[in-house]
Amino acid sequence: MRKSLLVLFGVIIGTVAFSQKKTFYDFKVKDIDGNEVDLKKYKGKKVLVVNVASECGYTGQYKELEWLYKNYKDSNLVVLGFPCNDFSGQEPKGEKDIKVFCQKNYGVTFPMMSKIVIKGDAGHPLYKWLQTKEGNGVQDNDVRWNFNKYMISEDGTFQGYLPSKILPNDRVIIDWVMDR
Repeated sequence: MRKSLLVLFGVIIGTVAFSQKKTFYDFKVKDIDGNEVDLKKYKGKKVLVVNVASECGYTGQYKELEWLYKNYKDSNLVVLGFPCNDFSGQEPKGEKDIKVFCQKNYGVTFPMMSKIVIKGDAGHPLYKWLQTKEGNGVQDNDVRWNFNKYMISEDGTFQGYLPSKILPNDRVIIDWVMDR
């Protein structure tokens, strides 16, 4: 049994006990260049997983995500962007164009992954784990739009889910990164 801080919609609920069958480190993904990434490479870091899109009302959050990454990467934080076209076709570009868009318009240096499906039967196994209590051991949640945020602890356990409207520079994320 592990104890973890549960953060839900920006509100610290308290410490909960849970057990997980899998952790974040049990998954592999492809980066934006098509290379396989074993998520074990992020062991010992806090990871903020974000489903992103270039034609969304929240696309400006790329700027705050980059700010967060640059300011806290030395505090053991990594931001991972997962482009997704599941919501109103707001990420129609291919990986090469997404990469250029992010670098040109927002100076993105945080790791970007390949475009994935996160909803339904075709959803990537990582997102199935993130969205179900059966997988993550903490809570069920449903990604309803782009720029949802998932907080993963240094040991690969699920810490919480934040909806799109919570900005990457919100106090709840900063406090989580800094363990306050």
